[in-house]
Amino acid sequence: MTAVHLDTHVVVWLAAGETGRVPERSRTLISESSVLISPMVRLELQLLHEKGRVSVGPDSVLAPLVPALGLRESPTAFSAVVSAALRDDREWPHRDPFDRLIAAGAIADGAYPITKDRRLRACFPTQTCWE
Repeated sequence: MTAVHLDTHVVVWLAAGETGRVPERSRTLISESSVLISPMVRLELQLLHEKGRVSVGPDSVLAPLVPALGLRESPTAFSAVVSAALRDDREWPHRDPFDRLIAAGAIADGAYPITKDRRLRACFPTQTCWE
């Protein structure tokens, strides 16, 4: 089965029922795949909550997606994710540590990233889905 990694904004949209913000092809891939998030998504959700940009904490955002999508946190060791993030044969399009670790988690898991972020998608020219 194919695995996908959801970026933080996709998690927020799906949890809020804003499925129309996610393209149909991406929604189909989500429904047909093993759906993962990086532990960094959980941390980013907490920081967004602390800043007031998300009204509830990460557990409340993620809870409805577990039964709806079979969502689970990636079991890949953080050291493997960091190793993927340190690879110097990949051009990283920006310096945001959250995005870099979220992308590296997808790389380490051999998963397709589901993200609207063009800079993140640039890390996966043949392995991304956002249309």
